Amino acid sequence: MKSPSQVLDPFFKALWPFFKSATRSFTDRRISLWFALVGLVVALLVTLVWLAGRYEASQYQAELDRDTVDAVSDIRRSLTNHSMNLQSLTARSLSAKHWRAEAEGLLSQHREWLRVERRGLQGLIIEHASSPFREPLFDGITRLHEQVEITQTCTRAKRLNGPAYSRTYFVPQANGLGFEVMEMCLPKIEQGATVGYTVLTYSLQDILASQLGETYGRRNEVSFVEPDGTRLAVYGSLPRGKRFFSATQLMNLPGNTLVLRMDGRRAGPDLFPNVLPALVTAMSIALVSVLVLLVKDSRRRLKAEQDLADALAFRKAMEDSLVTGLRARDLKGRITYVNPAFCQMVGFEAEQLLGASAPMPYWPTEMVGEYQRRQAVRLAGNAPPREGFESVFVRQDGSRFPVLIFEAPLINAVGKQTGWMSAFLDISEQRRVEEMSRASQERLQATARLATVGEMASLLSHELNQPLAAISSYATGSLNLIDQHQSLADQPGPSALSDLHMAFERIAAQANRAGKVINSVHDFVRRRDQDREAVSPRAIIDAVLPLVQLQARKLNVRLSIQLDDKLADVVCDRTMVEQVLLNLARNGMQAMDHPQCLNRVLTLHVKRAASNKAQGWIEFDVIDLGIGISDEISQNLFTPFFTTKAEGMGLGLSLCRTVVEQHGGHLEFEPNLPGGTLFRFTLPTQA
Repeated sequence: MKSPSQVLDPFFKALWPFFKSATRSFTDRRISLWFALVGLVVALLVTLVWLAGRYEASQYQAELDRDTVDAVSDIRRSLTNHSMNLQSLTARSLSAKHWRAEAEGLLSQHREWLRVERRGLQGLIIEHASSPFREPLFDGITRLHEQVEITQTCTRAKRLNGPAYSRTYFVPQANGLGFEVMEMCLPKIEQGATVGYTVLTYSLQDILASQLGETYGRRNEVSFVEPDGTRLAVYGSLPRGKRFFSATQLMNLPGNTLVLRMDGRRAGPDLFPNVLPALVTAMSIALVSVLVLLVKDSRRRLKAEQDLADALAFRKAMEDSLVTGLRARDLKGRITYVNPAFCQMVGFEAEQLLGASAPMPYWPTEMVGEYQRRQAVRLAGNAPPREGFESVFVRQDGSRFPVLIFEAPLINAVGKQTGWMSAFLDISEQRRVEEMSRASQERLQATARLATVGEMASLLSHELNQPLAAISSYATGSLNLIDQHQSLADQPGPSALSDLHMAFERIAAQANRAGKVINSVHDFVRRRDQDREAVSPRAIIDAVLPLVQLQARKLNVRLSIQLDDKLADVVCDRTMVEQVLLNLARNGMQAMDHPQCLNRVLTLHVKRAASNKAQGWIEFDVIDLGIGISDEISQNLFTPFFTTKAEGMGLGLSLCRTVVEQHGGHLEFEPNLPGGTLFRFTLPTQA
């Protein structure tokens, strides 16, 4: 026979490849996660370095764009000043000699000016002056080549009534070089009419040098370019072979538009342009270290979360298995938590109860006001009794049941009260057992009373048998004597009369004996007649109230006790009167045990009797809101053995009336409007 190890070894050998594969898969998965983490950190580092370079480049470009805009503004302002200088030269009527002297003075002040001409209305040159800083740029033939452009520019200036600029053109020089120039024409106006023109020739190269050289030329290369990128004039130089930053800006002039281009001396940022990437690298290393610590912390957190989940699951399992209903409310009376036992108890879902406030859906309609007052007392801070209190709830299907409520303040972790916690016990079964016990006791008492009645009946039959038999014998003998004398038709003699007298005496004696027997039994029945005492009405009510409340809870009846002030004590057999009041109260509650009776209120009212106030009588009223008593039943209500109950004997009201009448009072009833019946009986006071 094989041992267990020999049987199990092949099984474990077969499972080992699967276990090894699962372990390798788990290890590979963890390694893949770490590689993914490292890859993400490297990608983050590269991205941050690239973004840092892009940010620095954008800063360079933005600065260059601002410089270009400022440069265009400086050139435009300078050209405006030039036109104002020429305006002052044109406005004066000078001779040829003085005009030339003034023009040469202006040319010596502005290096970018190449030539100033005074022309007539037809565009012919009257006077001209050249820049002293270089050889004369134009001759007659050259000016004839540009005559058409100058004429168009002056015509435009006349139309604009201000300076106008021509298109740029290239003027070659004898040394193989040349200049890119531009003409400005300014009309001369006298008495509102144009009488001539002043033409100024600019060197674009000198405009860049004089206007932008000191400010922008040291750190940038500045040039005028055409829209297609052709350079017209350049100032400054840049090293080649690197990526540079460049910015362009349009300069709109009357009659011409120039494009100013500015190339920055700063090259594109290197891989590490500043300390930011180094800082990012250090932060990345710190990030990896933090991630390692987070992994360790996450393991501890997962264990703590697992422990917390187990504790919560255990607590929820306990809450779900409880038969005691639990309910939590906040300080405003809104429900914040209910357990399944409470939901099952009242028949509502948790979603229907959470967030609900007074009146609650499980409160009886007729008790809403009382429950709201009780809740207001709780919310005001008055602590509920630790032993609990009883109440009545209504299930969703409309059925009612008694509950025992225990309430306590709900204290949070910092010792602050956040609401109220309540525990509910359904005591329907307990009340049912109590009611069964009470019914059993009543049945035992009824049996005892029936046994007593049987004993009294036996006693009466035994004691009355002899006197009644004697009475019967003497009566028969007397009748025989009378019949005998009548048959003889004569008067009875003295002896016969003596016999009759003796017989009637014997009959009277035996009848007296029977009366004594009856009186003795009657005295036995009325053995408490001599035990009457002075009792306060409040004491009588308090004595029967526990039994009445027990029946009221069973039948969902609300009690209303009303006692007038300063009531005198009544003289009565306390036990018998309590039984009368208890019997009337039970009859009233049973009269309201009907589906048509929605408002079930039983009122016990004790007051001074209005009709017998002078004699000092106290009136006890038992008022119900049942369906009332019909005329047919009211006629036989106090008849012995008449009852409307399936298990009744028909002796209750009859005995009640007998007891009240024994005390000298009376028992009566009347309809209670709008519904129900009022039973009233009176008792004498001690006075």
